Amino acid sequence: MEWFQRLSHFYDLIRPVLDVAILAFLLYKAYDLLVKTQAVQLVKGAGFLALIYGIAFLFKLTTLQWLLTMLAPGLFIAIAIVFQPELRKIFIRLGQGDLFRPDTKPRIGQLEAVVTAAEILSQQKRGMLVVFPRKITVKNIIDTGTRLNADISSSLIVAVFEFDGPLHDGAMIIQNSRIAAAGCFLPLSEQQDIRKSFGTRHRAALGMSEQSDAVVLVVSEETGAISLAYESKLYYDLSPLEITRKLKELLDRGGRREAAQPDISLETPVPMPAPSPEAKPSLPVKEEV
Repeated sequence: MEWFQRLSHFYDLIRPVLDVAILAFLLYKAYDLLVKTQAVQLVKGAGFLALIYGIAFLFKLTTLQWLLTMLAPGLFIAIAIVFQPELRKIFIRLGQGDLFRPDTKPRIGQLEAVVTAAEILSQQKRGMLVVFPRKITVKNIIDTGTRLNADISSSLIVAVFEFDGPLHDGAMIIQNSRIAAAGCFLPLSEQQDIRKSFGTRHRAALGMSEQSDAVVLVVSEETGAISLAYESKLYYDLSPLEITRKLKELLDRGGRREAAQPDISLETPVPMPAPSPEAKPSLPVKEEV
């Protein structure tokens, strides 16, 4: 029993440290989850209401206290309705996310192979859709396609998307530094203000970025423009150098939010100038099939 008493004494010593460490880890993960689902505004709103209630309680503003108390149940229901997409994303990520999964992001040479394939397909006006999962598992998406488990090479990627084969119209999943599957079906975007000129590939890329923390590379079949979708936004018509740099940054930091670059985003639409021979291709006029 002496060893048990020693073990119990040792546990009593480390218990406060363990308690604080686990709490700090959970708070960090909760903050990371809120930031990636764009639900920080929900927390800010709740904090603002709590501050107002605290001021009312401190200064004994009984009428304001009564009003806030009466409105509280309705506010909770309103929050659940207004922030329903964000709340759904939180629960999806809680159910799918693996907090202790090791980092297996593609190496820079593999990223360059993907971008090279995107350049070739862009010149040929062939569509392309490649998903780079981060912390959120996409097993349900992989199951909708054909498993390949192949090495990443530009030749293989071009072969999959270049010809009108059975895998051409689906998405390719690159996971654990390998091509996990191709011909996968992605969820379409739920955003109501998407430009009508965006076709199915861009809507699918946006939808995937809305329901996971994945980064999606998409090549337009109409214009050949290469774009990135992540964190529920689409950055349209980027150069290969910008694509490579952004992919490396996003996959290196594993999903942390970064200030948006001055690219074309759905939230900040820009006017579409008349096309010229020297200009980059503008947004397509007709829907992409």
